[in-house]
Amino acid sequence: MRKLILFMHVSLDGFVCGPNNEQDWMTMDDHEMGEFMASDFQKTVDTMLVGRVLYEGFASFWPTVPAMPNTPPELVDFAHWMINTPKIVFSKTLQTVDWTNSRLAQHDLAEEVAQIKQQPGGDIIVFGGASLVAALAGQNLIDEYRIKLEPIILGAGKPLFALINDRVKLKLTRSKAFSSGVVGLYYEVDRPVA
Repeated sequence: MRKLILFMHVSLDGFVCGPNNEQDWMTMDDHEMGEFMASDFQKTVDTMLVGRVLYEGFASFWPTVPAMPNTPPELVDFAHWMINTPKIVFSKTLQTVDWTNSRLAQHDLAEEVAQIKQQPGGDIIVFGGASLVAALAGQNLIDEYRIKLEPIILGAGKPLFALINDRVKLKLTRSKAFSSGVVGLYYEVDRPVA
């Protein structure tokens, strides 16, 4: 069965953005980190889940990247992957989505994820949207956490695990420290075999 992967920057104290949604603290220019953390999911993931805010940001940014001067080839490749990968948008306010390969979710979160996982295909990724990620984590729908642990303490902001009330046992499958101070952590959710 397909798995749902969370890929996210997190501060040392567990926040995904600051109190005013600021993300200026995220390390974005570490080539080694990008290669380690992004290149593998480009080979296995063929569906993306996004909330409204992230969808609108992605739709305005990623199509412009290939035409930007001096853009590294790996970022151009990633931009093409972002553009071409099917995107399912969760929104209570959008009536339509028109970015390439995008559609609005047709069911509630748990039902939509269950249906996608049952279909043939590769893995599914969610990059964020603090609310969407919190809802996915709160309903124990995430199968693997790929965390870019940032070397910063924010003190306040939106927590990654705001809606989790029960223990979720994880198994570390891969890790790497980068010269930027970021630590890449891969955890699989350790669910009991039925």
